Amino acid sequence: MNLVLYIIIAIVSIICIFLIIKLYLIKKSIREIEKSINWILEGDTNNLLTVSSADTDIKRLANSLNIKLKNLRNQKLQYVNGNQELKKSITNISHDLRTPLTSISGYVDLLKTKKGKERQEEYLNIIDRKTNDLILLTEQLFDFSKTMDMSTKIEKNNLCLNEILEETLTNYYILFKENNIEPNINITDKQIYKMVDRNAIIRVFENILSNVIKYSNGEFNVTLNEKGEIIFLNKSTMLDATTVQKIFNRYFTVEDAKESTGLGLSIAKQLVELNNGNISAKYINGKLIIKIIL
Repeated sequence: MNLVLYIIIAIVSIICIFLIIKLYLIKKSIREIEKSINWILEGDTNNLLTVSSADTDIKRLANSLNIKLKNLRNQKLQYVNGNQELKKSITNISHDLRTPLTSISGYVDLLKTKKGKERQEEYLNIIDRKTNDLILLTEQLFDFSKTMDMSTKIEKNNLCLNEILEETLTNYYILFKENNIEPNINITDKQIYKMVDRNAIIRVFENILSNVIKYSNGEFNVTLNEKGEIIFLNKSTMLDATTVQKIFNRYFTVEDAKESTGLGLSIAKQLVELNNGNISAKYINGKLIIKIIL
């Protein structure tokens, strides 16, 4: 009987010693993790957590924390890049606002002179164009601020894309003519109906057409096929394959586009997505191709 008791006591003692050692190693690993996290966060390093423990749960914890660290670094990088892009965008917007305002102010001063009164109609036409530029810019900024809030209410109705596209193209006829752009329009006879917000889709089309006017070298094709795909194609030497990969970025601008704020296509992308659609762009043989699927 005493032998059995001794055996039990020995087994319990061994188990206790094992658990004490196990607990010590776990606490050691936790201290290692705590020390490593503090060092990584304070030192702003790209290193990851490493632990000496062979315990499966500790390794799993370290792996999980490493995933969180990677995500944190990506978010920080996006934040830093976003701040830089925002500063650049503010600079571009300030320039875009200053240019027409300065021009308007200059022509108003000219109108006050005797010579200005003689050329009143010419100067008023210029002021009118510059005022329209300002209106377009402020509308884009307003749309951008709205679409940044993803809770923007979209009122969807079963609408005919053919009619919306034709109406928008008609409104841009004069601008096409002024910029020597001959649009080649191919809209299917089949009526394409989609559940979309009318104002949002009109704004999408307008922003893309404004982009065409800025970057096109004259050739422009727009197609609405029987599948409901809307394709805008324009020849442009101002773009390249690398540029087009960034064209939907929120603050991206093409350096040569002096009148661009970089908001138009970003707004278009957000509005398409709010209507459960997809928009993509590619650059082939000197031509920018934008496709929308709603």
